[in-house]
Amino acid sequence: MNIDGRVTARDNPLMTRFLVTYHGGGMPEGNAAREQAMAAFAQWASKTGTALVDPGAPLGPSKTVTKDAVTEGPASGPPGGYSIIEADSIDAAAELVQDHPFVDRGGALQISTAVSP
Repeated sequence: MNIDGRVTARDNPLMTRFLVTYHGGGMPEGNAAREQAMAAFAQWASKTGTALVDPGAPLGPSKTVTKDAVTEGPASGPPGGYSIIEADSIDAAAELVQDHPFVDRGGALQISTAVSP
């Protein structure tokens, strides 16, 4: 259990963590539009409740590491942000993000099962 009293995947081995990555659909232009986007995200986060383990953050500059080199910039098909959620299954995780406001802005969310060590 977390210090805030939430049951987590460590407490419930049936609960799996999922990495949600944000692709496309960047942040809207202008202060009012950005504030509206942030308010929509806050509303979704509140509705999602304790299943939202880490709300994540937008991603900044990146480097790509391969066996041959380290280069400036993103790998092909880069995510623009991430969140970590907990759900009973990948289908349940998809339901949690189905009404995410990022999708309404033209973005796509990829859900990947996080493999425990």
